[in-house]
Amino acid sequence: MKQLILFIDNFFFSLLVLLSFNQPKYCPTAKWNPNGITFANQSIVGQDPLAIFINTNNTIYVANQEKNQILVWNEGSINPTRIIQGNFSSPASLFVTSNGDIYIDDGHLKNQVQKWISSANEFDIVMNVKGSCFGLFVDINDNLYCSMANHHQVVKRWLKDSAMTSSVVAGTGTSGSSSNELNRPLGIFVDVNLDLYVADCENHRVQLFQSGQSYGITVVGTKSPIPTISLACPSGIVLDTQKHLFIVELRNHRVVGSGPFGFRCLVGCSGEGFQSHQLFNPYTLSFDLFGNMFVTDQGNSRIQKFELIGVTSGKLKKS
Repeated sequence: MKQLILFIDNFFFSLLVLLSFNQPKYCPTAKWNPNGITFANQSIVGQDPLAIFINTNNTIYVANQEKNQILVWNEGSINPTRIIQGNFSSPASLFVTSNGDIYIDDGHLKNQVQKWISSANEFDIVMNVKGSCFGLFVDINDNLYCSMANHHQVVKRWLKDSAMTSSVVAGTGTSGSSSNELNRPLGIFVDVNLDLYVADCENHRVQLFQSGQSYGITVVGTKSPIPTISLACPSGIVLDTQKHLFIVELRNHRVVGSGPFGFRCLVGCSGEGFQSHQLFNPYTLSFDLFGNMFVTDQGNSRIQKFELIGVTSGKLKKS
């Protein structure tokens, strides 16, 4: 399979062409500057920003819930280079595919997911849901996933199915802590094996639902079969190419990560606050091409950028 490859110092990044988002591979001792840089403040992203997505062209997408806008920054831009206004309300999540189409949560009032079609500059309804999607994901087989926190379920729909029918892939619809139950699922991630990872907020765990399985495995949290780390409402989750987990904890106001030596705190490690080294109710994260971490710092109504330490300038290039 063709790859995009970058060598920087002791860091090696690998990105499959078929993915629309950056999924780096870090060395075990990778660190981020604990002092974040405010990439965008409340005057730009509005109050309580939740959704961010960075694609493999280093284009950054953020949902402004107050103004019902999708803000777009091209690489190197300080201010948004495009503002997409649509008939959607309080988008809690978004996902951008390789062709530039944007999937936008519109479940708050209309119980649906919309798609902004890049080539046509128009919107289309692509999924009917029961409420807000607090996480959206499109896998390599064109399945669209939605995590419905208020209904304690994750559903999916095959985008090539004209009937727009969806099926439940995780959760029973009733809150609970059993292996087949969820309690306010938020962020989701689907790997290339079609395994689903769920940030199960009120159960303070991350659940892995292997492809086709309705019973999950606790991979992070107090009930994990192997020692991990205690969580307080995980809300965002990303995997790197080695399946190491990066988890945003909404109530611990930090980002933690796993590696060959176990879990450790990465940023926001000194407790809640508004200083550059602190977060307040962060929600999710995304990586840029250089391995820098962008976090939606919800309680501070800003987007914080945490730079990867020890990396010289460089960019993914086609091999």
